[in-house]
Amino acid sequence: MEILIDMHNHTIASGHAYSTVQEIAVEANKKGLKFIGITDHGPKMPGGPHVYHIANQRVIPEKIYGVEILKGVEANIMDQEGQLDVPERILKNLDIVIAGLHDGCIEPWDIDGNTKALLNVMENNYVDIISHPGNPIFPIHKEKFVLKAKETKTLIEINNSSFRSSRKGSKDNCYEIAMLCKKHGVPVIANSDSHISFDVGRVDKAIELLEEVGMPEELIINTCVHRFTNYLKDKGKTRFV
Repeated sequence: MEILIDMHNHTIASGHAYSTVQEIAVEANKKGLKFIGITDHGPKMPGGPHVYHIANQRVIPEKIYGVEILKGVEANIMDQEGQLDVPERILKNLDIVIAGLHDGCIEPWDIDGNTKALLNVMENNYVDIISHPGNPIFPIHKEKFVLKAKETKTLIEINNSSFRSSRKGSKDNCYEIAMLCKKHGVPVIANSDSHISFDVGRVDKAIELLEEVGMPEELIINTCVHRFTNYLKDKGKTRFV
């Protein structure tokens, strides 16, 4: 299975990552990736960038070393109503928007509160991907979550970093979520969540899990450029319309 797209990559602007946009693009080119997302954390993450940094990504070329660069953010969900730490006036101009629950920004709620936050954030038309929903710190009602993703056409991330270095205990949750995605025909995206350029496109553990589940390749959206760009077009992303 060939992964051509990695939408979850952090630069030095995230405060706890170690590479530049250019270094990430070099590595992506070496690995044969066609698209990468630059998705630094939102400003409420300790050490994260100011919203001006996120907005100013228009200065980044659309293609570097032959790799398409999607300008984006991993915004932080701040409350159970699904409010994000990046204003909509900025979100609407981005190529890709990831939203996630991070314990560096909020205290986890109970399973109902965590689920409510994710269901509400998926009502935001600018949100494309929910990051690392298998994080055991934020337990959720998995089937409700997957069905809402189907309704809102939101991609569910299988996050490689969760299995390698962070969010220990995620695998069982991710397996259950992936099984539900397979059952209900909900697309997923395998992302690296890289914090250094060498990890760009590194999704080996995520793919291993998806193969265990028997996920049909047509439900893994980043195995096909055409499938991925059609998704963004359907979402109304200006760059692809």
